[in-house]
Amino acid sequence: MEFAVVASSASGRTADPEWMSAYARHAEACGFESLVLVEHAVMASEYASEYPYAPSGRVELAADVDIPDPLEMLSFLAGRTERLGLATGVLVLPVHQPVVLAKRLATLDRISGGRLRICVGMGWLREELEACDVPFTARGRRANEQIEVLRKLWAGGPDGVSHHGEFFDFDHAVSYPKPVQAGGVPLHIGGHTPAAARRAGRYGNGLQPLGLAGEALADVVALMRRTAEEHDRDPNALELSLGHLVTKINADRAASLEAQGATRIVLAASDTGDLEQAKDELSACAERLGL
Repeated sequence: MEFAVVASSASGRTADPEWMSAYARHAEACGFESLVLVEHAVMASEYASEYPYAPSGRVELAADVDIPDPLEMLSFLAGRTERLGLATGVLVLPVHQPVVLAKRLATLDRISGGRLRICVGMGWLREELEACDVPFTARGRRANEQIEVLRKLWAGGPDGVSHHGEFFDFDHAVSYPKPVQAGGVPLHIGGHTPAAARRAGRYGNGLQPLGLAGEALADVVALMRRTAEEHDRDPNALELSLGHLVTKINADRAASLEAQGATRIVLAASDTGDLEQAKDELSACAERLGL
């Protein structure tokens, strides 16, 4: 079992380089597997979209809070840490151009010594995707093709690769450097829908189901595994990342999540902007878990 920490965007400190450096180094010293950053290219001061992970349908995050580009910040933190995994949770995949993204992810994996893990989502905020000129209703099809493009470019040799799809079209493209990790950067799928489970089974290295528990969780995990088998992939090679809170998790709760199939627990940090309090919460969490 591995334990990752999601740095709180609501704290307003995730764009502060010195704050994040100290926080990341402390997470590493405590024995956490990775540090996770979220992404929003833009927020919206007014929006009609429904946030699916809160009963109110509204995201509990101010539109004007600092949310840095996660890949830029993770690149910076790669130079401030030695062993700590670097992850997103989630990268809004449809807003990215995959040929460019393939180079960015491979470069980050290379400079970090193979410490990168990407969890991608389709995006819930229609206004964000439309601001990036991405049709909201096509985001799932676009993301499937994006993952295909990423994997082709990472696997391709000096003769290049070609792709002719619905959204992207190119011939003889050569992309170097390659990721350090065999098979490319691990791509996990975040989401709570059957589509997310099928995407993880067909294309992903794992699933991070958001906001699900009990029978609903078991159903999406089973669907992921069936889909993997249908596409001649090993379902036992797929990871399952489940969520909890830094301040609430303990050994018994971790064991319960492991019994549900979790290979990683992704822990949401509290919203405190006080660095010493944030570090103390990590230390107490690590002690409870025996890290």
